[in-house]
Amino acid sequence: MSGSEQRTARPTYLLVDGENIDATLGMNVLGHRPAPEERPRWDRISEFAQTLWGQPVTPLFFLNASSGQMPMPFVQALLAMGYRPIPLAGASHEKVVDIGIQRTLEAIKDVDGDVLLASHDGDFLPQVEALLDGERRVGLMCFREFVNGRLNELSARGLEFFDLEETVGAFTTPLPRVRIIPIEEFDPLRYI
Repeated sequence: MSGSEQRTARPTYLLVDGENIDATLGMNVLGHRPAPEERPRWDRISEFAQTLWGQPVTPLFFLNASSGQMPMPFVQALLAMGYRPIPLAGASHEKVVDIGIQRTLEAIKDVDGDVLLASHDGDFLPQVEALLDGERRVGLMCFREFVNGRLNELSARGLEFFDLEETVGAFTTPLPRVRIIPIEEFDPLRYI
């Protein structure tokens, strides 16, 4: 079959900034380094990405391997969940995970596909803004109250936000978050 006879489904590219999610969870939500049971369930995140727009997902998990070491048990767990770990290395002053994600977002601009980025980081603002072309869906998986303000402004241009706890369901226990709750989402049973 030729390419025109066999059409593949439009993909969703899931890019995970694991460092940013872990740091935001630890510093801003929990106030301590997250224990394993407090961390997100990465399988739930990729499952959410698959069902969100009903498309196949290419899940990419960016890791800083500048020390020359990789957390092999974690890498193997990611592989078992269908993620493609991307361990990057560079000089100590380089934000290798951010650079890798920026380059990947720039490359996606030239291919067909939608994007979900798991991060709060404003370093991706130019790349996310460039993807908001009216042709593709672009979403941010995050704790909405900690998203960079300039990224928040992109909601008017079509950037969608998916709360990691409330919408994605990435955690097994409720987090101790203090955030503005839209009244239609308020569940008093969570507090009593």
